[in-house]
Amino acid sequence: MTGSPVAEQVLRSALAIEGAESLAAIEAEVRAIASPLGYDRFILFSASAVGDQVVERIYWVEGDWFGDGEDVDAETYVRRCPVTRHVLETREPFFWTKTIAMDGELYKIVRYPRGQGIHGLQIPVFGPLGLEGAMSLGGSQIDASRRARLSLGLIATTAFFSARRLLEAAAEAVGPLSEREREVLSWTAAGRRQVEIAATLGLSERTVENHLRRIRKRLGVATTPQAIRVAIRNGDIAG
Repeated sequence: MTGSPVAEQVLRSALAIEGAESLAAIEAEVRAIASPLGYDRFILFSASAVGDQVVERIYWVEGDWFGDGEDVDAETYVRRCPVTRHVLETREPFFWTKTIAMDGELYKIVRYPRGQGIHGLQIPVFGPLGLEGAMSLGGSQIDASRRARLSLGLIATTAFFSARRLLEAAAEAVGPLSEREREVLSWTAAGRRQVEIAATLGLSERTVENHLRRIRKRLGVATTPQAIRVAIRNGDIAG
């Protein structure tokens, strides 16, 4: 991909992503730009610099990330890819490389990926709250030029905000948190244990746990700390 037609194609894809009405449409536009550059593995997620868990919610994961011929699920990716935490230490896109050593997989942050192994580009996305998400793209023979990095940076940033818009709209269609759910989550955010929340609200511990389970599902997150961060960002509970 060289010359001005590339810039035009990237801009067209970014505009298409911005106006996309489905996650599948976003994914298709990302592939259209990234695949000719050698990238065939993708992950797009919301992130936070607060707490131990960087990844809040995975919007899209695709490809043979760990060389076993299988598409990876979100939980496996987070567990096995230590390079993700590097988004906390930089404000710029960065390249990484993974090789297989005697004692297992070896990940490195590199200036320019070379040689055998899986290489990739991770692009942090920032907004009013600071770090809000990231996209990582990988492949065995990738274009690591400045042109490719800048092009994919625009595409990844646009894809993140468009995917979040679509997923938040879907969550709003399900409905906001109920008053009781906000109470339970607020007490949880304040550090109260479930047994204490149950006594305060006159509920059973099982009912409190059921409320937290529904909250996580409604907000599209895997853990309660992630639900607290999303609820604060959405204005459902006080920060």
